[in-house]
Amino acid sequence: MSMQEVYRSSVQTWESDQMGHMNVQFYLDKAQAGLATLGHYIGLGPRLLKEKGWVLTARDHHVRFLREQRPGAPFFIRGGIAEIHEDHLVVYEEMINTVSGDVAATFRAEAVLVDGKSRAPLSFPKEALQKAEDVKTDIPAHGAFRGLEMTAPRPAPSLKDAEAMGMVRTYMGEVMPDWCDAHGYMTKRHFMGVVSDSIPNLLAATRGDDRSANSKTGGAALEYRFIYRGAPKEGDLLTLRSGLKTVTDKTYTWCHWLFDTETGNAVATAEAVAIALDLEARKAIPIPREMKAHLESLVIGGLGV
Repeated sequence: MSMQEVYRSSVQTWESDQMGHMNVQFYLDKAQAGLATLGHYIGLGPRLLKEKGWVLTARDHHVRFLREQRPGAPFFIRGGIAEIHEDHLVVYEEMINTVSGDVAATFRAEAVLVDGKSRAPLSFPKEALQKAEDVKTDIPAHGAFRGLEMTAPRPAPSLKDAEAMGMVRTYMGEVMPDWCDAHGYMTKRHFMGVVSDSIPNLLAATRGDDRSANSKTGGAALEYRFIYRGAPKEGDLLTLRSGLKTVTDKTYTWCHWLFDTETGNAVATAEAVAIALDLEARKAIPIPREMKAHLESLVIGGLGV
């Protein structure tokens, strides 16, 4: 069956970053809003969820960024359900530029139903699984894995593992109240936001770059995969460790492991394929030979999502 529209809006200036396009965290924010609408379509609307104390959320995300979206761009999201299981639904969404009709981004998520207070997993009601058949869809080729692989997640690493492997500290901070949902848990947008905010520190540590001093070149993500392993709450302290998994002539694959600072337990693992971007031509540029050689010396074996 065809996909259903689940969200419609436009890119706001405050959602854009130093590269002049919508920041990756807001793509996830809008995909989660689309998931809420899909929930409505299968009988899990916001009033029922609030009454039951349930939350419909994602336990992993795969995102492909196909075309950058700049401030003022109108877009909508359409989506459907690719697979139906008692304990999860494989959801597919894609962001479409309203004027051109081009696909700007795609999202694949394993959606789960959890208790809002404890985050314990729940089975989907039979009625919801039956209604999910009405919004079934296939995942098109442009929504499939490309630079990343759909492999089983690695065992959860610890903070000590990351430090022993020589991963770089790229973020430390507290989970702020406005990062959290009504139950006090950090939203998916802010998992991505922490990683996004860490990138200037990562480039400073690995390449000696200061993005604030360079207005001609920057970077852009092509693909992300997130595995959500915990549920940080308001006031929790988080720390991020990052490392280079692979480098090619044009792309880098970074791994990011997010930990609870007090316990050392992983709350998320992620990997991303990124490019260097000419901010004037808005095109990818090759990695200079000397820089590539330096980056290859920083590759850490054994990284993964």
